[in-house]
Amino acid sequence: MKALYEAGALAGHIVEMVAAAVQGGAKVDASTQAEFSETNVVLDEFLAADIVVLGAPMYNFGIPSQLKAWIDCLASPGKTFKYTATGVAGLAGGKKLIIASSRGGLYTASSPMAFMDHQETFLTSFFGFIGISDAAFVRAEGVGLGPEQRKLALETALADVSALTAA
Repeated sequence: MKALYEAGALAGHIVEMVAAAVQGGAKVDASTQAEFSETNVVLDEFLAADIVVLGAPMYNFGIPSQLKAWIDCLASPGKTFKYTATGVAGLAGGKKLIIASSRGGLYTASSPMAFMDHQETFLTSFFGFIGISDAAFVRAEGVGLGPEQRKLALETALADVSALTAA
């Protein structure tokens, strides 16, 4: 936490708590220690993986809050990225990322709704930021548009999975 504090990577009440601990040796309460321990478990598990498979349904044009909370655990200066004189350097590269995406509507580039896709743009941006460039999306798109489109969407997604396993 000292390194995060010194790097200016903390915000809100956490800054005050860490500042007190760094400057005056203040104690960190048990619940905060437990929260940091849980975050480190998630981060360590992610860093140890060669392949990460992520379930990412589109919620209100973005990702669910639970997924965002998990991603926040991965944003760790010095472990998944660092700032350099020339900009940010991702430190979590060398992984294959497979994102299984479901969407009620149609949001791929050919759709007039594509501009509302904040799911894939966010995930691609974040994981690129931490150094992961080998990412594949498996989409079940349009599952809310009726039974025929739902069946087509699932068949397309399964075909995409087969293509991934063949590669």
